[in-house]
Amino acid sequence: MKKKALILGITGQDGSYLAELLLGKGYDVHGFIRRSATGNTINIDHLLDSVTLHRGDLADVPSLFRTIAAVRPQEIYNEADQDHAGWSYDLVDYASDITGSAPGRILEIIRQTDPTIRFFQPLTSNMFGQTERATYNEETPLNPQSPYACAKEYAWALTKYYRQVHHLFASCAIFFNHESPRRTESYVSRKITKAAVRISLGLQKKLKLGDMDAKLDFGFAGEYMEAAWNILQLDKPDDFVIGTGEAHSVREFAEEAFRAVGLNATNYIEVDPALLRPGKTHTLVADYSKAKRAFGYKPKVKYKDLVKLMIEHDRAIESAHAG
Repeated sequence: MKKKALILGITGQDGSYLAELLLGKGYDVHGFIRRSATGNTINIDHLLDSVTLHRGDLADVPSLFRTIAAVRPQEIYNEADQDHAGWSYDLVDYASDITGSAPGRILEIIRQTDPTIRFFQPLTSNMFGQTERATYNEETPLNPQSPYACAKEYAWALTKYYRQVHHLFASCAIFFNHESPRRTESYVSRKITKAAVRISLGLQKKLKLGDMDAKLDFGFAGEYMEAAWNILQLDKPDDFVIGTGEAHSVREFAEEAFRAVGLNATNYIEVDPALLRPGKTHTLVADYSKAKRAFGYKPKVKYKDLVKLMIEHDRAIESAHAG
């Protein structure tokens, strides 16, 4: 029989790549979709004939219980949350509930309905915040600097609680920045690549950015979802850092993007103080050695390849619109 998986947040960047991966492995894939996402299925439009969607919301316990009890999957991937650090400064309660508390709801439903279900919870490198290290691993102390990162720390604590006390197969990955053409423009990576293409086509004049010197460990979301699947195939539940081990500044990312379209970034970028965040983190670089030992994880798509991938995608879209 086919293995069955339930993806919470299937319409997002991570959920859509995960759905493709699981379908390719022969899974029966189910997705949990909230009302506001029903008109925004662009990331999974090509998969709609191959997946089963269930309506609900992480804030609504009956819909979570109903879906998990009805589907009875072997694996649940929680790719649904308020996953934007910038937004969380203005949505403290919402971020705390959907990002922090919801994993506890899901795990308690698993405990009551079928404790054999394997559960995956994504976390964020933003949890490290102002902890100063050269690289960051699973044992690095946490010092989050946003409500989003604080909520993810709570999600991690809840997952470990259900693993240690109730013996559920509940695992986490601390994901460093993972980008793709499926990122929305509210993220700096996609904002940059789309603007570079639009400016090269004469459709936009300037690009406004915040902290140009912030350095990030940029990876490809599709690879990180493969890591999530590998984590749930292990003999024992555990937590892993997933990243590339390299850091590049927002300025470098922008320069590479504009170079790819034949332009000089400095001629088109303006720094907007309004885009600066109230809380900063140190330069966060992943030490993924534990994941490498456990299941052979090694990033293949590095920084320049990622920029090229995103530029090519945005060029195809914007050229079609312009034409």
